Amino acid sequence: MVELSEIDFLWVEEGQVRMKIPQFEKVTARAPVFFNPVMELNRDLSVAALSFYQQQKGEDIAICDAFGGSGIRGIRYAQEIKNVSLAVVNDLNPLAVELAKENIKNNGLTNVKACRDDANLILRKCGGKFDVIDIDPFGTPAPYVESAAASLKAGGLICITATDTSALCGTYKKPCIRKYSAKPLRNEYCHETGLRILAGFMCRTFSKYKKYLEFQFSHSTEHYMRIYALVGKGAKNTDDSLENLGYIAHCPKCLNRQVFKGLTPRIPLECPECGQVPHVTGPLWCGEMQNSEFIQGMLDLVPDLKINREVEVIKLLEKCKDEAGAPPTFYDVHTICKKLKISASPRERVMENIRKKGYLVKLTHFNPNGLKTDAPLSVIEQAIKNEG
Repeated sequence: MVELSEIDFLWVEEGQVRMKIPQFEKVTARAPVFFNPVMELNRDLSVAALSFYQQQKGEDIAICDAFGGSGIRGIRYAQEIKNVSLAVVNDLNPLAVELAKENIKNNGLTNVKACRDDANLILRKCGGKFDVIDIDPFGTPAPYVESAAASLKAGGLICITATDTSALCGTYKKPCIRKYSAKPLRNEYCHETGLRILAGFMCRTFSKYKKYLEFQFSHSTEHYMRIYALVGKGAKNTDDSLENLGYIAHCPKCLNRQVFKGLTPRIPLECPECGQVPHVTGPLWCGEMQNSEFIQGMLDLVPDLKINREVEVIKLLEKCKDEAGAPPTFYDVHTICKKLKISASPRERVMENIRKKGYLVKLTHFNPNGLKTDAPLSVIEQAIKNEG
Protein backbone atom coordinates (compact mmCIF):
# COMPACT_ATOMS: atom_id res chain seq x y z
CA MET A 1 0.00 0.00 0.00
CA VAL A 2 1.16 3.54 -0.76
CA GLU A 3 2.56 5.47 2.21
CA LEU A 4 1.68 9.09 2.82
CA SER A 5 5.38 9.96 2.64
CA GLU A 6 5.50 8.65 -0.96
CA ILE A 7 2.83 11.07 -2.24
CA ASP A 8 3.56 14.49 -3.74
CA PHE A 9 1.57 17.25 -2.07
CA LEU A 10 0.67 20.88 -2.65
CA TRP A 11 -0.86 23.51 -0.37
CA VAL A 12 -4.31 24.94 -1.00
CA GLU A 13 -5.98 27.87 0.71
CA GLU A 14 -9.76 27.74 0.79
CA GLY A 15 -12.10 29.74 2.98
CA GLN A 16 -10.21 30.30 6.22
CA VAL A 17 -8.07 27.16 6.16
CA ARG A 18 -4.80 26.03 4.59
CA MET A 19 -4.76 22.42 3.43
CA LYS A 20 -2.14 19.91 2.39
CA ILE A 21 -3.56 17.85 -0.49
CA PRO A 22 -2.20 15.31 -3.00
CA GLN A 23 -1.09 16.57 -6.40
CA PHE A 24 -3.28 15.19 -9.17
CA GLU A 25 -3.85 15.40 -12.92
CA LYS A 26 -7.48 14.25 -12.85
CA VAL A 27 -10.07 14.00 -10.07
CA THR A 28 -10.80 10.31 -9.59
CA ALA A 29 -11.93 7.92 -6.85
CA ARG A 30 -8.67 6.03 -7.40
CA ALA A 31 -6.59 8.92 -6.03
CA PRO A 32 -4.63 7.96 -2.87
CA VAL A 33 -6.63 10.65 -0.98
CA PHE A 34 -9.72 12.18 -2.57
CA PHE A 35 -9.97 15.95 -3.04
CA ASN A 36 -12.07 17.79 -5.62
CA PRO A 37 -11.25 21.50 -6.14
CA VAL A 38 -14.40 21.96 -8.24
CA MET A 39 -16.46 21.36 -5.10
CA GLU A 40 -15.23 24.57 -3.48
CA LEU A 41 -18.56 26.25 -4.31
CA ASN A 42 -20.37 23.31 -2.70
CA ARG A 43 -18.27 23.72 0.45
CA ASP A 44 -18.78 27.51 0.50
CA LEU A 45 -22.55 27.03 0.33
CA SER A 46 -22.35 24.36 3.02
CA VAL A 47 -20.53 26.70 5.39
CA ALA A 48 -23.24 29.33 4.83
CA ALA A 49 -26.06 26.81 5.35
CA LEU A 50 -24.60 25.32 8.53
CA SER A 51 -23.73 28.78 9.87
CA PHE A 52 -27.36 29.87 9.57
CA TYR A 53 -28.56 26.54 10.99
CA GLN A 54 -26.34 27.03 14.04
CA GLN A 55 -27.58 30.60 14.40
CA GLN A 56 -31.19 29.38 14.34
CA LYS A 57 -30.44 26.61 16.82
CA GLY A 58 -28.71 29.03 19.19
CA GLU A 59 -26.40 26.46 20.77
CA ASP A 60 -23.30 24.38 20.05
CA ILE A 61 -23.60 21.87 17.23
CA ALA A 62 -21.84 18.58 16.49
CA ILE A 63 -21.17 17.69 12.84
CA CYS A 64 -20.29 14.44 11.10
CA ASP A 65 -18.61 14.58 7.69
CA ALA A 66 -19.11 10.93 6.76
CA PHE A 67 -16.80 11.03 3.70
CA GLY A 68 -13.97 13.25 4.88
CA GLY A 69 -11.26 12.65 2.27
CA SER A 70 -8.50 15.20 2.91
CA GLY A 71 -10.60 16.63 5.74
CA ILE A 72 -11.23 19.98 4.08
CA ARG A 73 -15.01 20.08 4.56
CA GLY A 74 -15.02 19.13 8.23
CA ILE A 75 -12.02 21.35 8.97
CA ARG A 76 -13.71 24.32 7.31
CA TYR A 77 -16.85 23.66 9.35
CA ALA A 78 -14.86 23.72 12.59
CA GLN A 79 -12.85 26.80 11.62
CA GLU A 80 -15.51 28.96 9.95
CA ILE A 81 -18.77 28.17 11.76
CA LYS A 82 -19.38 29.55 15.24
CA ASN A 83 -20.01 27.26 18.21
CA VAL A 84 -19.05 23.91 16.67
CA SER A 85 -18.40 21.67 19.66
CA LEU A 86 -17.22 18.76 17.52
CA ALA A 87 -16.60 18.07 13.83
CA VAL A 88 -15.90 14.43 12.98
CA VAL A 89 -13.99 13.79 9.75
CA ASN A 90 -14.54 10.17 8.82
CA ASP A 91 -13.11 8.10 5.98
CA LEU A 92 -12.52 4.42 5.35
CA ASN A 93 -9.21 5.16 3.60
CA PRO A 94 -6.36 5.05 6.17
CA LEU A 95 -4.25 7.48 4.10
CA ALA A 96 -7.12 9.98 4.11
CA VAL A 97 -7.45 9.73 7.89
CA GLU A 98 -3.69 10.20 8.34
CA LEU A 99 -3.69 13.25 6.08
CA ALA A 100 -6.80 14.68 7.76
CA LYS A 101 -5.04 14.44 11.13
CA GLU A 102 -2.09 16.39 9.70
CA ASN A 103 -4.41 19.06 8.31
CA ILE A 104 -6.27 19.33 11.59
CA LYS A 105 -2.98 19.85 13.42
CA ASN A 106 -1.67 22.33 10.83
CA ASN A 107 -4.79 24.46 11.26
CA GLY A 108 -4.49 24.40 15.05
CA LEU A 109 -7.95 22.95 15.68
CA THR A 110 -8.91 21.06 18.81
CA ASN A 111 -12.60 20.52 18.06
CA VAL A 112 -12.05 18.21 15.05
CA LYS A 113 -11.59 14.46 15.24
CA ALA A 114 -10.48 12.25 12.35
CA CYS A 115 -11.57 8.63 12.43
CA ARG A 116 -11.53 5.61 10.16
CA ASP A 117 -14.82 3.79 9.80
CA ASP A 118 -17.45 2.71 7.30
CA ALA A 119 -19.88 5.63 6.85
CA ASN A 120 -22.90 3.50 7.72
CA LEU A 121 -21.25 2.12 10.83
CA ILE A 122 -20.21 5.45 12.29
CA LEU A 123 -23.70 6.86 11.75
CA ARG A 124 -25.31 3.83 13.40
CA LYS A 125 -22.85 3.80 16.31
CA CYS A 126 -23.31 7.51 16.98
CA GLY A 127 -27.10 7.66 16.78
CA GLY A 128 -28.44 10.92 18.18
CA LYS A 129 -24.99 12.43 18.81
CA PHE A 130 -24.79 14.67 15.74
CA ASP A 131 -26.85 17.74 14.93
CA VAL A 132 -25.63 17.73 11.33
CA ILE A 133 -24.83 14.77 9.10
CA ASP A 134 -23.11 15.53 5.79
CA ILE A 135 -23.06 12.77 3.18
CA ASP A 136 -20.90 13.71 0.20
CA PRO A 137 -19.67 10.48 -1.42
CA PHE A 138 -18.13 9.81 -4.81
CA GLY A 139 -21.27 8.73 -6.69
CA THR A 140 -24.62 7.87 -5.17
CA PRO A 141 -25.55 8.65 -1.55
CA ALA A 142 -28.37 6.07 -1.65
CA PRO A 143 -26.65 3.33 0.46
CA TYR A 144 -26.11 5.78 3.35
CA VAL A 145 -29.43 7.59 3.67
CA GLU A 146 -30.96 4.81 5.77
CA SER A 147 -28.26 5.11 8.43
CA ALA A 148 -28.59 8.89 8.47
CA ALA A 149 -32.36 8.54 8.90
CA ALA A 150 -31.88 6.18 11.84
CA SER A 151 -29.21 8.38 13.42
CA LEU A 152 -30.47 11.98 13.12
CA LYS A 153 -32.70 13.30 15.88
CA ALA A 154 -35.56 15.76 15.45
CA GLY A 155 -34.21 19.24 14.75
CA GLY A 156 -31.14 17.86 13.00
CA LEU A 157 -29.92 18.88 9.55
CA ILE A 158 -29.19 16.39 6.78
CA CYS A 159 -26.92 17.52 3.91
CA ILE A 160 -26.64 15.19 0.93
CA THR A 161 -24.71 15.35 -2.34
CA ALA A 162 -25.31 13.11 -5.36
CA THR A 163 -22.84 13.04 -8.24
CA ASP A 164 -24.55 10.22 -10.16
CA THR A 165 -26.50 12.75 -12.22
CA SER A 166 -26.45 10.54 -15.32
CA ALA A 167 -28.75 8.15 -13.45
CA LEU A 168 -30.94 10.75 -11.75
CA CYS A 169 -31.37 12.72 -14.99
CA GLY A 170 -32.37 9.72 -17.08
CA THR A 171 -29.31 9.01 -19.22
CA TYR A 172 -29.14 5.63 -17.50
CA LYS A 173 -32.62 4.69 -16.29
CA LYS A 174 -32.00 1.27 -14.75
CA PRO A 175 -29.40 2.47 -12.21
CA CYS A 176 -31.84 5.18 -11.05
CA ILE A 177 -34.61 2.63 -10.61
CA ARG A 178 -32.22 0.29 -8.79
CA LYS A 179 -30.75 2.92 -6.45
CA TYR A 180 -33.66 5.30 -5.87
CA SER A 181 -36.71 3.13 -6.70
CA ALA A 182 -37.85 5.80 -9.14
CA LYS A 183 -38.05 6.19 -12.90
CA PRO A 184 -36.15 9.22 -14.28
CA LEU A 185 -36.98 11.17 -17.41
CA ARG A 186 -34.54 12.73 -19.87
CA ASN A 187 -35.90 16.10 -21.00
CA GLU A 188 -35.23 19.85 -20.70
CA TYR A 189 -35.96 19.89 -16.95
CA CYS A 190 -34.34 16.54 -16.08
CA HIS A 191 -32.03 18.11 -13.50
CA GLU A 192 -35.01 19.31 -11.50
CA THR A 193 -36.77 15.95 -11.69
CA GLY A 194 -33.49 14.29 -10.70
CA LEU A 195 -33.23 16.53 -7.64
CA ARG A 196 -36.86 15.75 -6.79
CA ILE A 197 -36.24 12.01 -7.18
CA LEU A 198 -33.39 12.30 -4.66
CA ALA A 199 -35.63 14.32 -2.31
CA GLY A 200 -38.44 11.78 -2.65
CA PHE A 201 -36.06 8.91 -1.90
CA MET A 202 -34.84 10.73 1.22
CA CYS A 203 -38.41 11.41 2.33
CA ARG A 204 -39.49 7.78 1.92
CA THR A 205 -36.41 6.53 3.77
CA PHE A 206 -36.83 8.87 6.75
CA SER A 207 -40.54 8.04 6.97
CA LYS A 208 -39.70 4.49 8.10
CA TYR A 209 -38.56 6.03 11.39
CA LYS A 210 -41.62 8.31 11.74
CA LYS A 211 -39.42 11.19 10.62
CA TYR A 212 -40.14 13.77 7.95
CA LEU A 213 -38.02 16.30 6.08
CA GLU A 214 -38.48 20.02 5.58
CA PHE A 215 -36.35 20.96 2.57
CA GLN A 216 -34.52 24.23 3.16
CA PHE A 217 -32.21 24.67 0.18
CA SER A 218 -31.41 22.54 -2.85
CA HIS A 219 -29.54 23.04 -6.10
CA SER A 220 -28.17 21.28 -9.15
CA THR A 221 -24.77 22.62 -10.14
CA GLU A 222 -22.31 21.30 -12.73
CA HIS A 223 -21.93 17.55 -12.10
CA TYR A 224 -23.74 17.23 -8.78
CA MET A 225 -26.97 17.79 -6.83
CA ARG A 226 -27.15 18.98 -3.24
CA ILE A 227 -29.98 19.02 -0.67
CA TYR A 228 -30.28 20.48 2.84
CA ALA A 229 -33.26 19.41 4.96
CA LEU A 230 -34.36 19.73 8.58
CA VAL A 231 -35.59 16.61 10.33
CA GLY A 232 -38.93 16.48 12.13
CA LYS A 233 -40.55 13.61 14.02
CA GLY A 234 -44.03 12.24 14.55
CA ALA A 235 -46.29 9.79 12.72
CA LYS A 236 -49.00 12.33 11.83
CA ASN A 237 -46.59 14.91 10.42
CA THR A 238 -44.70 12.19 8.57
CA ASP A 239 -47.92 10.92 7.00
CA ASP A 240 -48.82 14.47 5.96
CA SER A 241 -45.37 14.93 4.44
CA LEU A 242 -45.72 11.79 2.32
CA GLU A 243 -48.68 13.41 0.57
CA ASN A 244 -46.12 15.51 -1.31
CA LEU A 245 -44.84 12.44 -3.15
CA GLY A 246 -46.09 11.93 -6.67
CA TYR A 247 -45.35 11.79 -10.39
CA ILE A 248 -44.90 14.13 -13.34
CA ALA A 249 -46.42 13.25 -16.73
CA HIS A 250 -44.59 14.95 -19.59
CA CYS A 251 -45.83 15.11 -23.17
CA PRO A 252 -42.87 14.79 -25.58
CA LYS A 253 -44.94 16.20 -28.45
CA CYS A 254 -46.55 19.39 -27.14
CA LEU A 255 -44.37 19.82 -23.98
CA ASN A 256 -47.38 19.95 -21.64
CA ARG A 257 -46.77 18.49 -18.19
CA GLN A 258 -48.98 17.55 -15.24
CA VAL A 259 -48.18 16.84 -11.58
CA PHE A 260 -50.04 13.97 -9.89
CA LYS A 261 -49.65 13.63 -6.12
CA GLY A 262 -49.86 10.27 -4.38
CA LEU A 263 -48.02 6.96 -4.73
CA THR A 264 -50.74 5.38 -6.88
CA PRO A 265 -52.51 8.26 -8.65
CA ARG A 266 -54.70 7.90 -11.73
CA ILE A 267 -52.58 9.18 -14.62
CA PRO A 268 -54.36 9.62 -17.97
CA LEU A 269 -53.09 7.53 -20.85
CA GLU A 270 -53.30 10.52 -23.20
CA CYS A 271 -52.05 14.11 -23.00
CA PRO A 272 -55.12 16.36 -22.45
CA GLU A 273 -53.69 18.90 -24.91
CA CYS A 274 -52.72 16.77 -27.92
CA GLY A 275 -53.61 13.14 -27.22
CA GLN A 276 -50.00 11.88 -27.23
CA VAL A 277 -49.00 9.19 -24.73
CA PRO A 278 -47.13 11.04 -21.93
CA HIS A 279 -43.84 9.97 -20.36
CA VAL A 280 -44.02 9.57 -16.58
CA THR A 281 -41.30 10.13 -13.98
CA GLY A 282 -41.40 9.30 -10.28
CA PRO A 283 -42.14 8.75 -7.54
CA LEU A 284 -40.54 12.04 -6.62
CA TRP A 285 -41.02 15.00 -4.27
CA CYS A 286 -43.68 17.38 -5.61
CA GLY A 287 -43.57 19.82 -2.70
CA GLU A 288 -41.41 22.83 -1.84
CA MET A 289 -37.66 22.51 -2.41
CA GLN A 290 -36.59 26.01 -1.32
CA ASN A 291 -37.23 27.86 1.96
CA SER A 292 -36.89 31.58 1.23
CA GLU A 293 -36.32 32.48 4.91
CA PHE A 294 -33.52 29.93 5.30
CA ILE A 295 -31.86 31.04 2.06
CA GLN A 296 -32.17 34.71 3.04
CA GLY A 297 -30.49 33.83 6.33
CA MET A 298 -27.61 32.32 4.36
CA LEU A 299 -27.39 35.43 2.18
CA ASP A 300 -27.21 37.69 5.23
CA LEU A 301 -24.22 35.72 6.57
CA VAL A 302 -22.22 35.43 3.34
CA PRO A 303 -20.39 38.83 3.58
CA ASP A 304 -18.90 37.83 6.95
CA LEU A 305 -17.79 34.33 5.95
CA LYS A 306 -14.71 35.40 3.94
CA ILE A 307 -15.23 32.86 1.16
CA ASN A 308 -13.38 33.00 -2.16
CA ARG A 309 -16.42 32.50 -4.41
CA GLU A 310 -18.73 35.00 -2.71
CA VAL A 311 -20.17 36.38 -5.96
CA GLU A 312 -21.07 32.90 -7.26
CA VAL A 313 -22.59 31.93 -3.92
CA ILE A 314 -24.78 35.04 -3.75
CA LYS A 315 -25.90 34.67 -7.36
CA LEU A 316 -26.96 31.05 -6.88
CA LEU A 317 -28.67 31.69 -3.55
CA GLU A 318 -30.68 34.58 -4.97
CA LYS A 319 -31.91 32.43 -7.87
CA CYS A 320 -32.87 29.58 -5.56
CA LYS A 321 -34.62 31.94 -3.17
CA ASP A 322 -36.70 33.30 -6.04
CA GLU A 323 -37.84 29.75 -6.88
CA ALA A 324 -39.59 29.38 -3.51
CA GLY A 325 -43.33 29.06 -3.98
CA ALA A 326 -43.09 28.20 -7.67
CA PRO A 327 -44.63 24.98 -9.03
CA PRO A 328 -42.54 21.91 -9.99
CA THR A 329 -40.80 21.87 -13.40
CA PHE A 330 -40.05 24.78 -15.72
CA TYR A 331 -40.47 25.65 -19.40
CA ASP A 332 -37.42 26.23 -21.59
CA VAL A 333 -38.23 29.23 -23.80
CA HIS A 334 -35.83 28.09 -26.53
CA THR A 335 -37.36 24.59 -26.60
CA ILE A 336 -40.85 26.05 -27.02
CA CYS A 337 -39.61 28.42 -29.75
CA LYS A 338 -38.09 25.47 -31.58
CA LYS A 339 -41.41 23.62 -31.39
CA LEU A 340 -43.26 26.70 -32.68
CA LYS A 341 -40.60 27.19 -35.37
CA ILE A 342 -40.04 30.83 -34.44
CA SER A 343 -37.02 32.83 -33.32
CA ALA A 344 -36.15 32.90 -29.64
CA SER A 345 -38.03 35.63 -27.78
CA PRO A 346 -36.57 38.01 -25.14
CA ARG A 347 -37.06 36.25 -21.82
CA GLU A 348 -37.99 39.36 -19.83
CA ARG A 349 -40.68 40.38 -22.33
CA VAL A 350 -42.17 36.89 -22.27
CA MET A 351 -42.28 36.98 -18.47
CA GLU A 352 -44.04 40.35 -18.52
CA ASN A 353 -46.65 39.02 -20.96
CA ILE A 354 -47.33 36.06 -18.65
CA ARG A 355 -47.68 38.34 -15.61
CA LYS A 356 -50.15 40.54 -17.48
CA LYS A 357 -52.39 37.49 -17.77
CA GLY A 358 -52.36 37.15 -13.97
CA TYR A 359 -49.99 34.22 -13.63
CA LEU A 360 -46.92 33.65 -11.48
CA VAL A 361 -43.63 33.46 -13.37
CA LYS A 362 -40.08 33.17 -12.05
CA LEU A 363 -36.58 32.39 -13.25
CA THR A 364 -34.80 29.19 -12.22
CA HIS A 365 -31.23 28.27 -11.37
CA PHE A 366 -31.55 25.05 -13.38
CA ASN A 367 -31.54 26.73 -16.79
CA PRO A 368 -30.85 30.34 -17.90
CA ASN A 369 -33.70 30.00 -20.43
CA GLY A 370 -36.11 28.36 -18.00
CA LEU A 371 -39.30 29.87 -16.60
CA LYS A 372 -41.22 28.51 -13.62
CA THR A 373 -44.88 29.41 -13.93
CA ASP A 374 -48.40 28.28 -13.07
CA ALA A 375 -49.60 29.45 -16.48
CA PRO A 376 -50.91 26.77 -18.88
CA LEU A 377 -48.79 25.97 -21.92
CA SER A 378 -51.18 27.82 -24.24
CA VAL A 379 -50.66 31.08 -22.32
CA ILE A 380 -46.88 30.63 -22.39
CA GLU A 381 -46.89 29.99 -26.13
CA GLN A 382 -49.03 33.05 -26.75
CA ALA A 383 -46.72 35.16 -24.55
CA ILE A 384 -43.80 34.00 -26.72
CA LYS A 385 -45.64 34.55 -30.00
CA ASN A 386 -46.48 38.12 -29.00
CA GLU A 387 -42.73 38.81 -28.93
CA GLY A 388 -41.91 36.86 -32.08
